[in-house]
Amino acid sequence: MKRFAGILVALGLIGLAAAFTLWILPAEEFIFTPGNAKPLAERVTVEGARPIEEGDVYYVDVFVRRTTRLEDLLPFLRPEGSTVVPEQALLPAGTSEAERDRQTAAEMSRSELVASAVALRALGQDVVAKPQGALVIDVASDVPAAAEIDSGDVIVAVDGVAVQTPDELRREIGRRKPRDEVELTLQRDDETLKVSVKTVASPEDPNRAIVGIRVDQQADIEVPIDIDIDLGRVGGPSAGLPFALEIARALGRDVTHGCNIAATGELALDGTVLSVGGLRQKTIAARNADVDAFVVPAGANAEEARQHAGDLEVIPVESFQQALRTLTTTGRKC
Repeated sequence: MKRFAGILVALGLIGLAAAFTLWILPAEEFIFTPGNAKPLAERVTVEGARPIEEGDVYYVDVFVRRTTRLEDLLPFLRPEGSTVVPEQALLPAGTSEAERDRQTAAEMSRSELVASAVALRALGQDVVAKPQGALVIDVASDVPAAAEIDSGDVIVAVDGVAVQTPDELRREIGRRKPRDEVELTLQRDDETLKVSVKTVASPEDPNRAIVGIRVDQQADIEVPIDIDIDLGRVGGPSAGLPFALEIARALGRDVTHGCNIAATGELALDGTVLSVGGLRQKTIAARNADVDAFVVPAGANAEEARQHAGDLEVIPVESFQQALRTLTTTGRKC
């Protein structure tokens, strides 16, 4: 009997060791889980800031990690509100995790500068932005350009013709026909590259050529006052909207009315609010933080947020200017 009990104990220990190994052993997929909603007041410093009223502007983050082997075997072990995505969705072929970390850090740095420019310009201050090309924000996965162009590339010429703005890029591409091959001159990190890609037909107009990329203005930006933003190791561009709202708040615009307002959204240099990922996880994080409203990009992002918001008010916006106007003129009091 004692021998049998010893065997059971040994098997139990082996099972625990196996489970522990499977738990710590990373798999090939990534998992998004709800992060935290945190106030920005102590993370954004603005020269000439005024006394701030009650309420806070919150940014929302998402935890991203690899799934474990045990979570693959037993999906119910995954955290509530999580989403599993294939490795190639985050790490395209030839991209390492270290390279992705550098890219998200660069996106965060740019979002801080763009948010400062957008907020100050909306408040009537002089902002200088010298155009330097079309910055690639995103590349459709099903177009030929996906094999040659990366997010973060800056397009400066089309078939040798210089382009300094997204409008100039669209004009040059629009002169081609679908399935024409074009040579794009790119700036990637410290290199200048030339790549050839085939255009595709626009979904809205089959006779119009597009490359299948989303772009914003790349510019040398100068703002008239000092603004410092520090989120530590958080990366990516999706805190641009809350950054700009906090800057406006620090300079005297009452965007909270005593409430706690969470926000997410990438900002383009013209103030357009661009869609972001992880809305399920961000909405759950905002709801768990018990904020009073959640400002999100209009469209599919807002629809997804409403699915997980419960009683949390979701405010869809298309631009920073709209967000600022909506929040400062609301009758909401907390």
